[in-house]
Amino acid sequence: MRSLKILPALALALALCASVSAQSIVPSNDPPASKLSYPEAKKTDHVDEYHGTKVPDPYRWLENSDSPETRQWIEAQNKLTFGYLNQIPERAWIKERLTKLWNFEKVSAPFKRGDRYFIYKNDGLQNQFVLYWMKDLKDTPKVVIDPNKLSADGTVAMAGSSLSEDGKLLAYGLSSGGSDWTEWHVREVETGKDLPDTVKWVKFSGAAWTKDGKGFFYSRFAEPQGDKLSAVMEFQKLYFHRLGTPQSEDVLVYERPDNKSMLFGGFVTEDGRYLVINVSEGSSPKSRIYYKDLSKPDSAVVKLLDKFDAQYSVVETVGDTFYVRTDLDAPLGRVVAIDIKKPEPADWKLIVPEAKETLQGIGTANNQLFASYLKDAYTQVRVYDLNGKFVRNIELPGIGSAGGFGAAKLSDKEFFYSFTSFTVPARVYHYDATTGKSTLHWQPKVDFDPNGYETKQVFYTSKDGTRVPMFITHRKGLKLDGQNPTLLYAYGGFQISQTPGFSVSNLIWMEMGGVYAVANIRGGGEYGKAWHEAAIKSKRQNAFDDFIAAGEWLISNKYTTNKKLAVMGGSNGGLLVGVVLNQRPDLFGAALPAVGVMDMLRFHKFTIGRAWVSDFGSADDAEEFKHIYAYSPLHNIKAGAKYPAVLITTADHDDRVVPLHSFKYAAALQAAQGGDAPVLIRIETRAGHGAGKPTAKIIEEVADRWGFLVRNLGVSLPQANRQQAAK
Repeated sequence: MRSLKILPALALALALCASVSAQSIVPSNDPPASKLSYPEAKKTDHVDEYHGTKVPDPYRWLENSDSPETRQWIEAQNKLTFGYLNQIPERAWIKERLTKLWNFEKVSAPFKRGDRYFIYKNDGLQNQFVLYWMKDLKDTPKVVIDPNKLSADGTVAMAGSSLSEDGKLLAYGLSSGGSDWTEWHVREVETGKDLPDTVKWVKFSGAAWTKDGKGFFYSRFAEPQGDKLSAVMEFQKLYFHRLGTPQSEDVLVYERPDNKSMLFGGFVTEDGRYLVINVSEGSSPKSRIYYKDLSKPDSAVVKLLDKFDAQYSVVETVGDTFYVRTDLDAPLGRVVAIDIKKPEPADWKLIVPEAKETLQGIGTANNQLFASYLKDAYTQVRVYDLNGKFVRNIELPGIGSAGGFGAAKLSDKEFFYSFTSFTVPARVYHYDATTGKSTLHWQPKVDFDPNGYETKQVFYTSKDGTRVPMFITHRKGLKLDGQNPTLLYAYGGFQISQTPGFSVSNLIWMEMGGVYAVANIRGGGEYGKAWHEAAIKSKRQNAFDDFIAAGEWLISNKYTTNKKLAVMGGSNGGLLVGVVLNQRPDLFGAALPAVGVMDMLRFHKFTIGRAWVSDFGSADDAEEFKHIYAYSPLHNIKAGAKYPAVLITTADHDDRVVPLHSFKYAAALQAAQGGDAPVLIRIETRAGHGAGKPTAKIIEEVADRWGFLVRNLGVSLPQANRQQAAK
């Protein structure tokens, strides 16, 4: 299925992975850090009233990121932070090692359009992946588009792409400086030349070509008035762009002036007859399904599933039968066939029943359905025919994450998929859909031995007795003496699952003797609808309790101690870290909150923040305000408390979780710090929420994070590397 996908507003997972050498370790001789002198951040007497409760907001002025005083504060904070980080001698070795290990070829699973194969490839240290095509997989790939040539610093990224049915035209979206705003263009694949077509003011949308390749559907917002990076995103509309015409002549396909939160995405069915429209509200997993008959130019949009009572996604269509994945009456997911002439639930045909595992997605090929499940957060894949008869399991190489099963067409006899784990870089497999045989097509060459590491899955008990899974990865032979530096990561929101994946960044962490743990806390999608809803709105404390319990388990089971335990999370995970620091500052030795939602009373007033109300609730509601105010990271900082070492990271072009969250949080935490541990904020320029960030910037940021942990957790490099760093 080739959909015009609506992206979850907070879908940024910053999980990083790793590997280790068996060299000897020597103790660090670095002296403890003395208390820093922080840049002055004035406090104003600004107060807001929420349902009778007066709430001070002394750093409201930091919401204006372009004011002279805010820019001065940013400059002073970066001067302090980079001055601190650059004095850590181990940082130089970390960056050098990161650069060396990162420099390996990375290739996506090939996919076919028309008579061409396409792949995304990065030679190693390129800032952005390059899109290539070839007629035969043995041919030398030819460049379709190389985003690295679009800017000197690599900050112009390809934020979306869609190929026409015949593979001759590419619609591609470009974002600049990490912004979610995307400008779409069209390129001829054969010649590499751009057509004059340009489509602007697009966010959270792809492009869905008509079968004849004469145009595509897309969703956009109105051009923002004022600051385009903080303007509220409301009233998205679905349009059709016909090639060769200006955007001003694009045809409005669907809008909902009665509902400012609706988001629209769609795809054109394989036979070209229908435009299927997925309708969502914010980040809620619940959705509606509409469609338009493209064989009738003036046909109306038909509301097929419009109750907003469950999650729905159209997998494929065969004639007038829509195959739909849903969690209606099936919290872990099922597939039903709906005849659009008889759409009532009583007439639905059950194709794939609910299983014991969570149904994550459905792909098609060879007139079969490929169902991807999560079994305790790792992938299993089962094949069914279109009537729901079980065909076979796909045997995967181990416990990990597999993807790519949605890239093929229903009639394709072959496709490619990828497999990765915490210790295995992504490998690409060819799948023969007729025989069911998988063959290794490509594997990367990384300068480390995965046999030196191991991943365990454990289950621990949260505060209310809930059993929660956690992956733990480290070098083999680790001593459980309670002295291992340990990094604990989680996300816990928006039904987003945390599954095994390889990362060079964590490879370095484990080379330094570190343990990397991923807790699959509630709020995610690891166990379906119920697991997600157990930590939304008034129940969000469950996610925080799960995270705290994970840290306590690692300590009680002798992996680490509180002084050597660090926590990390990004976006919704940054919120998570901010909360647990307030609730249990004694439990951690360091924290790395990235692009976090820290002001829970005002998040919905900026950019796409309104979309998150489905998970968080809103301070505009009196009852929800009480729950939100009780945990909001900014509003629960305790003056004089001894907080662990904290390195906050954000970016000046983040227009998803705007940087004011991190700015206000950093100012408040620095003012409140009663201990000697540093509280620093690292503010990246020409970068956004994370997507499309250049490789060079990623390496710099990871080197800073790991350097910060080396200094504040007492991490020691292998002796030879420590001597090199000292030079």
